[in-house]
Amino acid sequence: MAKQTAPQGAEPVTETVDETAARLTSSATSQGKGAPTPTRKEQEAARKRPLVSDNRKEASRQAKVKAAEAREKQRAGMAAGDDRYLPMRDRGPQKRYARDYVDARFNIGEFMLPVMALVIVLTFVPSYEIQMYGIFALWGFFLIAVIDSIILGFSLTKRLAAKFGADKVEKVRWYSAMRALQMRFMRLPKAQVARGAYPS
Repeated sequence: MAKQTAPQGAEPVTETVDETAARLTSSATSQGKGAPTPTRKEQEAARKRPLVSDNRKEASRQAKVKAAEAREKQRAGMAAGDDRYLPMRDRGPQKRYARDYVDARFNIGEFMLPVMALVIVLTFVPSYEIQMYGIFALWGFFLIAVIDSIILGFSLTKRLAAKFGADKVEKVRWYSAMRALQMRFMRLPKAQVARGAYPS
């Protein structure tokens, strides 16, 4: 190997290039971290993080928790009447108006279930006359509830025409009748107005 030449006036240097390289390598090893530098493949493997946990049970548990949170958010939004969480049949200002009008009104149909339960109880009474009276009373109540729902539909349609325009009224008679036949605490979305607080 070629010898290194010293500048003029300095002491001659007789160390070869190979000797210099060996000396520098030895110095770095003695002063360094005391371990070989990891290869590129090892460094890339150390930086990798799995997107999905290797623990299937933990991943499944996390997925269930997220799904439960989403369902609870959906349920709360639907109960509050938030259009973002309502099915298409319940969305829109006219449907909200119809719900508020039904909830503010005293509807005969909302007592249908209690009356039916009472009639079922009467069928166990060992008296044919009482059983027949119960059945006739149920049919009479049902007829009155139907008439009340028809009146509700006409009244609500008239109010919607006055508020939104006669040419823009949606078909809400069946929608309002089905809500009126449900007991108040069982309705979804939940009632947002008190009795007698009719929407303007």
